[in-house]
Amino acid sequence: MSEDLHEKRPSAALDENTFKELLENKQYRTLRERLVDTEPTDIAELLASVAGDRAVIAFRLLPKSLAISVFDDMDGALQNRLLEAFSDQAARSFLESLPPDDRTELLEEVPAKVARRLLQILSPDQRRLTLQLLGYEEGTAGREMTPLFVDLHGDMTVAQALERVRRLAIDHETVYECYVMDRLRHLIGTVSLKDMVIADPDARVSDIMKPSPPFVSTHADREEAARELREHDLLAIPVVDAEQRLVGIITHDDVVDIVEQEATEDIYRFGAVPGTERGYFASRIFSVVRRRAVWLLLLILVNTITGSIIAGQERLLGEILILAAFIPLLIGTGGNVGAQSATVVIRGLATGEVIPKRALAVVVREAGIGAVLGVILGMIALGWAYVLGGNLQVAVVVSSTLVAISAMATLVGAAFPFVFH
Repeated sequence: MSEDLHEKRPSAALDENTFKELLENKQYRTLRERLVDTEPTDIAELLASVAGDRAVIAFRLLPKSLAISVFDDMDGALQNRLLEAFSDQAARSFLESLPPDDRTELLEEVPAKVARRLLQILSPDQRRLTLQLLGYEEGTAGREMTPLFVDLHGDMTVAQALERVRRLAIDHETVYECYVMDRLRHLIGTVSLKDMVIADPDARVSDIMKPSPPFVSTHADREEAARELREHDLLAIPVVDAEQRLVGIITHDDVVDIVEQEATEDIYRFGAVPGTERGYFASRIFSVVRRRAVWLLLLILVNTITGSIIAGQERLLGEILILAAFIPLLIGTGGNVGAQSATVVIRGLATGEVIPKRALAVVVREAGIGAVLGVILGMIALGWAYVLGGNLQVAVVVSSTLVAISAMATLVGAAFPFVFH
């Protein structure tokens, strides 16, 4: 995402009543002055509080750099309203001022009809650049990267490199780290702006660069890019194509968004909600219902099978009625133990601590943990069942069943995340 280039504004933000009053009375000069001294997140909330036409008027009062930050903080519905209300010229000017990766993300989220219109009004160069990013598979490093970075050649002098940084800094998102390439655009090193500032102006870039920097492929999962950037403590991670040519970078602020989106996706999956819902109020009700209903119907089917198994033991339960009292305990404990294993494995997969190649070792380990937990819980249940039922045979059955259920639940809970992954 675009970095905030504005100075810290006073905390005394424009309140909603004053905002609406200035807008109603068409005091646009005063409103602009007050908006400039307000935080982007607060401006986004103010725009959301008024009708679409008024929001467009207020948004157009903002300086371009501030407008980009405000737009990034808006919800999807308001973004769509603004884009649809813009003239082609205004929309083109605004879209082309966005970093390419932000523009690509925006086009992914707006309705298809709006996306087609926005693509058509872009200049040929910007359209080609946007389509190039959209051509990469969703969720890959190529889709998340920005192709705007400072590229240098190793045989440049430091003075020449700094002059290039000055020329590119206006339009480029990140200039603090520069990328050194050979004549075939293969990445050979990186050099920080600080190192160039303190170096001898006549020194060669190749003499002060850090060789063989970490990088990711355009088709690598975006989580891998986030992990590499975090592990190496970088400002940005280079992205190379299949021929090892540098084609873009993923910046640290993009990684924050990636981590949040991936964590949200994992949480949704754990709750049996497929995919991610971009915003609670931005998602259409019937779309949400359709996604959730499929899994709920599947769970009903599974529970029906469980119920039929229990119904098949009607004669046994009739003879030893006390056994029926322990069915909720056994089912609930199995679900809780399995959920613990699934949670640990899902989180491990998300952070990279657990890898699919070690799936068997993880599943065996979790099954062992489940067996030990089952023994502990079974010993407790043995005494508890005997106290409640007064029947040692029933207590032993409940206890041994709890051990088996715990082992099976952890095994299934650990294995399923790998299957779905």
